[in-house]
Amino acid sequence: MNAELSQRTGWVLSGLAIAFLSFDGAIKLVPIAAVLESLAQLGYPLSAARGIGMLELACLALYAFPRSAVLGAILLTGFLGGAIASHARIESPLFSHTLFSTYLGVFVWGGLYLRDERLRALVPLRRRTVAGS
Repeated sequence: MNAELSQRTGWVLSGLAIAFLSFDGAIKLVPIAAVLESLAQLGYPLSAARGIGMLELACLALYAFPRSAVLGAILLTGFLGGAIASHARIESPLFSHTLFSTYLGVFVWGGLYLRDERLRALVPLRRRTVAGS
């Protein structure tokens, strides 16, 4: 894949993750009944909604800016891992609820991997062979 196509594809994947997580974080800032019901089902106090939403949006802001994107991706990984654990604890449906954060994590890291040459150099998918070895 050439560099320009890789970068564009990476921004599309990152953009999808950013769009979804922006919406998810924003709806936690306003008292929407469906969000409060969901938090209650997961065992969180209703008063935690705004804090969770602000934390999500803060991690997302770091991810959205290229200079801090790796830190943002690391923090989002922790955030999404907490969501996975919360759904696993109450035995939510596996593919639609519990693993949904895994799918988002793939978009977050896959998008960053495709758009950041430094990350691809740090974690190559294949090793380059040296002539004569």
